[in-house]
Amino acid sequence: MVTKEQKVTDPQSMRALAHPLRLQLMDLLGLEPELTATECAERTGESVASCSFHLRMLAKYGYVEPGEPRGREKPWRLASRSRTVGPDVENPESVREASAFARVIVEREADRLLRTLGRAAELGPDWLQSMVINTSGFWMTRDELTEMIARLGEFHDELSQRFADRRDDPAARPDGARVVHFLGALAPDPDIAAHTTGRPDQQ
Repeated sequence: MVTKEQKVTDPQSMRALAHPLRLQLMDLLGLEPELTATECAERTGESVASCSFHLRMLAKYGYVEPGEPRGREKPWRLASRSRTVGPDVENPESVREASAFARVIVEREADRLLRTLGRAAELGPDWLQSMVINTSGFWMTRDELTEMIARLGEFHDELSQRFADRRDDPAARPDGARVVHFLGALAPDPDIAAHTTGRPDQQ
């Protein structure tokens, strides 16, 4: 049974997930209700044995679980459709691993976006015009940033719920639909000092 949300702060669990093929398998299982190791191998170009091994490792750390048996086939599915990977701020090792994991994710998503841009002409004019990248900078307090992060999370959840039926039922996918990736980030700039009015209590 797919759980509502998964929170990961354990350093070993984060290290287990920060593997290229395992992240790719998680991506695939995020787009389909269930997949066997054989189906994963067909989509990744890896061997069935390799996919099977990494699926078992993901299961060991609670990221995936066995799906409904299909005769002799053994499909896998995500243990949760929603997960947060972040640090336990009281645990220095967890903070280090969370930072390392975030770097892997950012580099991976940047590579994916650069591949899309490099092949944008293949998408055709309609899809090409629909692509967007926005960047902005704002002065915010920590509480305001926390509020914006929550709102960004709500928007992400809204997207997930709106298109969930297309993930679970291929027949619900309209002709011409493509997989579209969402990347959202809000982070303070460490190169710009926090603003201060110069009052004695802020020195």
